[in-house]
Amino acid sequence: MGYFLLRRTISFIVTLFVVSAVVFAVMNILPGDPALTILGLDATDDALAALREELALNDPVITRYGQWVWGALRGDFGVSHSFRVPVSELVVERLPLTISLAISGMVVTVILALVLGIGAAAHHRKAGDWGVMFLSQLGIAVPAFWLSILLVLLFAVKLRWLPPGGFPGWSEPLGAIRALILPTVALALVQAAVLARVTRSSALEVMRLDYIRTARAMGFSRQRVLWRHVLPNALIPIVTIVGLQFAALVTGTIVIENVFYLPGLGRLIFQSIANRDLPSVQALVMLFAAIVVTANFIVDLLYLAIDPRLKARS
Repeated sequence: MGYFLLRRTISFIVTLFVVSAVVFAVMNILPGDPALTILGLDATDDALAALREELALNDPVITRYGQWVWGALRGDFGVSHSFRVPVSELVVERLPLTISLAISGMVVTVILALVLGIGAAAHHRKAGDWGVMFLSQLGIAVPAFWLSILLVLLFAVKLRWLPPGGFPGWSEPLGAIRALILPTVALALVQAAVLARVTRSSALEVMRLDYIRTARAMGFSRQRVLWRHVLPNALIPIVTIVGLQFAALVTGTIVIENVFYLPGLGRLIFQSIANRDLPSVQALVMLFAAIVVTANFIVDLLYLAIDPRLKARS
């Protein structure tokens, strides 16, 4: 186990540094003048020179990369040119909303997928199975932003049950929860469609094994066999997809937050791109990439708790 953890930890750290190098290269080394991109074509030479000095664009690339990585490790991503405050303050202010939306979406996704996937496997080749397969295929085909618009039209405009957008702040817990319901459903339905199919396939594979037939022959109820024996042994591919989907949910908030006008990181990155705010864009892209890498690292660690064979080999 120790060797497995060490290997995964080293891989995690190396991956983060590679990602940081790629992000920095895309933002700083590609053709074009970042100062000119930020200030526009009408900027004077003095303004361009001052901004280049402020961004340390006159320093060697390696020096700038080292300074940026060292600052990022200390939580210092520079100052936003559009908001005129440290980027770290913007991230700390807006990160809770994005993470809350992603976590709530993940919880709904897992609950829906497990119930539908296990139910479909239990009724294999019956009406329930075909119904789940049809709904999951429909969910995969529907874009999240289009589903968001349909939810707003139905539940906010027509029925007036929920707000169409905006966020009142965490000081109003009930209003905050109501504001997150539609975005959460829009995120979860698409991801639950994918996970339900994976759950169904993995459960069907386990149900064909000898020890499941033995458990049924011993008189255990269908429900006990499904939830106590089939599901735990079908978790490895499910956990893999859950880890990838959490990363997809976090990055998917970029679109959802703009549809529902939520002041999270997704809306911030759109505003930063529109305002040509290079430090903010660079920090946010790196943050989203780090979340994806971290989610995959956590999935690797969960394998140790799920698969006893991996413990034996490590």
